Amino acid sequence: MFSHTEELVEVVVEEIEDVGSHARLIVFNDDVNTFDWVIECFMDICKHTFEQAEQLSLIIHFKGKATAKTAPKDVLKPMKDGLIDRGLSAVIEED
Repeated sequence: MFSHTEELVEVVVEEIEDVGSHARLIVFNDDVNTFDWVIECFMDICKHTFEQAEQLSLIIHFKGKATAKTAPKDVLKPMKDGLIDRGLSAVIEED
């Protein structure tokens, strides 16, 4: 007589949470804010290093705008609001 071995396999199903599509925080050039102020804002609000903030401010100055950060919209919204509160011009564009 054959012995029948039955193996129970537990399957774990993880639900993938939709964290939202990525969006871009776009900052525009202006004729009001100084480079030092913009760099400080990027370091404080977006947590960029000095070098990143400086390069980003130069790109914005010469190109008129640049992407300061990419992340889900809910992550970018407080950053956008913080930059606007400090006098910068910023918007969020969704992909």
